Amino acid sequence: MSTGFTEIGERVYLLRHPVLEVNVTLVVGDEAALLVDTLSTGPQATELVAAARAVTPLPWTLVNTHHHFDHCFGNATLVAASAGPIYAHRETVARLRDHPEQVRQQAYDEMRTREPALAQELARTEILAPTHTVHLESTLDLGGRLVVLRHLGRGHTDGDLVVQVPDADLLVAGDLVESAGPPSFDDSYPLEWPETVAELLRLTTPRSVVVPGHGPVFDTDQVRAQHEQLSALAWLIRDGHADDAPAERVAARAPFGPEVTLPAVRLGYAELSGDN
Repeated sequence: MSTGFTEIGERVYLLRHPVLEVNVTLVVGDEAALLVDTLSTGPQATELVAAARAVTPLPWTLVNTHHHFDHCFGNATLVAASAGPIYAHRETVARLRDHPEQVRQQAYDEMRTREPALAQELARTEILAPTHTVHLESTLDLGGRLVVLRHLGRGHTDGDLVVQVPDADLLVAGDLVESAGPPSFDDSYPLEWPETVAELLRLTTPRSVVVPGHGPVFDTDQVRAQHEQLSALAWLIRDGHADDAPAERVAARAPFGPEVTLPAVRLGYAELSGDN
């Protein structure tokens, strides 16, 4: 894995960062560029600035696909390098603006055992909230090139944003789909997630490129396969809740493995019981 960008479509570039295999997408127009997600820390974002500048000198606009640290904690560094707006869904904006220390604590707790050096860096990283809110859809003009920001529904979080580059037949899906490992369900809406990915599929063609939040790019068939797994999980949660089955028993039968899916089962049960 490299910290440089690779072209994956006409004037669309992908950087896959070695820490957590996070993807950053760079879309270049005639007058401006768009960077989708900004990595985890100031030092990582400084590397990202250099990599983006190796591709284009144009000013950039930023998009955060959701509020998790590995997709937005580099905001301050990227804005310092090229002052411009940051777009995100309204729920993402609200979390990073109104509850930044809560977001930071969640990030620290998640990483302190898995990546202790990263956790320490997260503790001192400046959190800069997005400046522009997307509700359902916004269109950006990069100069002769239109990019559409879409909220298709809740899934990985309540503020997932998809970036569509129509003239390249390419979609940046954030963590709505994953190829580096199983999806993460800690902040998820497992009963709604399948329909959100179904909406994503409705935007694709057989030749579409879909950039997941982590790992290698997907084609439409791979997105469809993950949609089937998410649908199977949602069905198991509903069936298990109706049968009053223990969450652990349902998770043991679910796609992605019991440890990964247990939080999803508990969240789904809470929603079905009216507790969420």
